[in-house]
Amino acid sequence: MTRVTVPDITILRVLLYGRKIGTLTLLPGERILFVFSQDYIDDPNRPILSLSFKDQMGELITDIRPTRIRVPPFFSNLLPEGSMRDYLAGRAGVNGKREFFLLWVLGRDLPGGITIEPDEHGAWPPGDNGGGKQGRDGPQTALRFSLAGVQLKFSAVMEATGGLTIPAEGVGGSWIIKLPSMKFDAVPENEFAMMSLARMTGIDVPEVQLVDLDSIAGLPDGIGRLKGSALAVKRFDRTDDGEVIHIEDFAQVFGVYPEKKYDRASYRNIAEVLWAEIGAKGIEEFIRRLVFNTLIGNADMHLKNWSLIYPDRRHAVLSPGYDFVSTIAYIDDKNMALNFLKSKSMTDLSIDTLTRFAAKARLPEKLVLDTGMDTTEKFMYIWENERNNLTLSGHMIETIEQHLMKIELAGETTP
Repeated sequence: MTRVTVPDITILRVLLYGRKIGTLTLLPGERILFVFSQDYIDDPNRPILSLSFKDQMGELITDIRPTRIRVPPFFSNLLPEGSMRDYLAGRAGVNGKREFFLLWVLGRDLPGGITIEPDEHGAWPPGDNGGGKQGRDGPQTALRFSLAGVQLKFSAVMEATGGLTIPAEGVGGSWIIKLPSMKFDAVPENEFAMMSLARMTGIDVPEVQLVDLDSIAGLPDGIGRLKGSALAVKRFDRTDDGEVIHIEDFAQVFGVYPEKKYDRASYRNIAEVLWAEIGAKGIEEFIRRLVFNTLIGNADMHLKNWSLIYPDRRHAVLSPGYDFVSTIAYIDDKNMALNFLKSKSMTDLSIDTLTRFAAKARLPEKLVLDTGMDTTEKFMYIWENERNNLTLSGHMIETIEQHLMKIELAGETTP
């Protein structure tokens, strides 16, 4: 394997709301060190970067161990995964495994309030492309945005005429465009239907629209032949006037790398954080979403599909819900993404399991039970009346119907 030559030290500045709060430094031996700026450490009213940097006493953790080759987990989770990472890395000519260089290229439009840029005296290391092949754009002109996750999606701006446009460099979009899958049919239609159901059930979700692919201007080349509609999701980490709002997902909260999003924590762990940081309101919304996604058969509610948002820059609330898809329409998997008590089986969800979950997580039992039962009753009523009005195929409707018949809680709350 060809050894990549880099300068002894290369520095990226980490900014939160446009203010420098620290640096990521590439050291000899491909070690990467994150260090907070002293003025950020000394500021008693500093904006929160992540709960993962808060100790048990609520103080800022400043002793952060260096990592090797990969950036620390908080920063790794800002980057896309899978095909999206491969596509953007290829555009820039950067090795997708060299996360320091990916952040260099994509750092101008990251999730939340973070931006990452080269040190003022820094420049792309001469002759170095981060170990990748020569891309069609190069590091200076590549699509410069990062939306964490696997699905191919782009940051877009809404035109006055109602159409959507991908910015030339992928920066500054207030909408996310989620393109059709080349493997599964009608995923955007599925997600649109589930998000619509969630809103009707009382869950906080962002605005969503189904859009024709032909109405999206500026789609990059090389993404393959796509059919069907795309899903436009309004970004909740951007305001209407373009201001950023900081967010973090629960892989970042727990300090785990993206590939461990299924097995390094449980729903109990998420609930315990929400109870400690937000209280009853956070738990009510959490239980509502957990029950809803179990009822629709979503087996992909992993750590990265739960996020916190910081509207006042210092205090966390549960972000609007996202990535609600009935996965059982495509894959015969009746298990939740994370452990719920000792089981992952969706069909085990019942009044009894909710009661035991409340006890294990030290949550108010009445709050958990009332929310779980209320959500189920609302969902079953809305599903009965709206299922044929949703953007779902007959097969999808039948699959969800069969699934609901097997869930204990649905039977316990249906008259």
